[in-house]
Amino acid sequence: HFAGSSGLGKSTLVNTIFKSKVSRRQPEEDYHTPATIEIKTISHVIEERGILLKLSVTDTPGFGDQVDNTNCWQPIMRHINEQYEKYLNEEISIKRRKRIPDTRVHCCIYFIPPSGHSLRAVDIEVLKRLVEIVNVVPVIAKSDSLTLEERAAFKARIQQQLLEHKIRVYPDLENLDSDDEIEVQRNLKVKVSLPASRHVYLWHSEHLVIGFSLNSSRKIEELYAVHITQERLPFAVVGSSTSHQVGNKTVLGRKSGWGVIEVENEAHCEFNHLRNMVIRTNLQDLKEVTAQVHYELYRHKRLETLKKVPLDSVGSAPNSPGY
Repeated sequence: HFAGSSGLGKSTLVNTIFKSKVSRRQPEEDYHTPATIEIKTISHVIEERGILLKLSVTDTPGFGDQVDNTNCWQPIMRHINEQYEKYLNEEISIKRRKRIPDTRVHCCIYFIPPSGHSLRAVDIEVLKRLVEIVNVVPVIAKSDSLTLEERAAFKARIQQQLLEHKIRVYPDLENLDSDDEIEVQRNLKVKVSLPASRHVYLWHSEHLVIGFSLNSSRKIEELYAVHITQERLPFAVVGSSTSHQVGNKTVLGRKSGWGVIEVENEAHCEFNHLRNMVIRTNLQDLKEVTAQVHYELYRHKRLETLKKVPLDSVGSAPNSPGY
C-alpha cells in the first residue's frame, strides 16, 4: 500500500521497486484532483531470486490534495479494515476454505514531501491513525532535492517528531516477544556495556554473538537489525525507471546538471534499504506482524461486539416443532 500526496513519485517508486510497469502514471496534463480519495489496487507477479511473488499494490490518488484534508485518512483506513473484514468472514464462515485468500495489507509506505523542515500537521494525524492498524514505513520522497546535510537534519527532525507524538512505525520493538527483548537487552548491557535504549548503535554485531547460545545469537541479530533500521527511518529514496550509462556500467537513475543520481547507489539514496526490507529480509515478518498484531486486534474488537449466545442454546439437533 502506498500513501502520500500527488507529485511525490509514488508510481515511479513502485515501478522501480518491482522493476516493472506495475503502476502506470497518468500524464501531468491529464491529471485532475479527484473529488474524493480513490483506492486503486493492482496485482502483479515478480520474480525475486528465482522465487515468484504475487503482490497487490494499492495506490491512493487524491490523498492530501484537497483544500480541506479533514479526515482524509478515513478512505485508506476503511480499505485496510475491509480486507481484515473479508478475512474474518472467511474464518468464521460455516463452510470455511482450507486456504483463505489473504488480501490483508501487510505494509503501507508513507511518502513524506521533501520540505526539509518537518512533518506537516496532516502527516502527523494520518500516521497516528495508520500505525494502529497497519505496518507503516515512512520514506522521504524525491530526496535528491535535498543536500546530504539537509537530508540528515530533516530525518533527525522527523525521528524526533515520531518520538514526541508516540508514532510507532515499522519495525517496532514492541512487537518483539517481551521475554526475548528483555533477555537480549540484558545480554547487550552486560556483555558490551551498551545502554538499553530504543536507539542503541550495534555496529559490531559479529562480535556480539561469541559465547552466546544459538537462540540468543539469533535474538541479538534480530534486535540489531531492528535498531539499525530504526536509525535509518525515514528512508530517503529516489525512484527512476530510466537507465543511464555511468562509466562502463548501466544504472537506473535521474540525470541532473552535475551528473546522474543513481537509484541503487547507497551513497546517493537509501532505495536499496527500502527494497531489501520490503521484498527480501522483512517480507515474512511484515506478514506475521499483520496477522499476529494488527489483524488480531481487529478480530478481537469485532468478535467482542457479537451477541453472546448461551451455551445451552447451541446444539446440532433441529428445533422441536411447536405444539
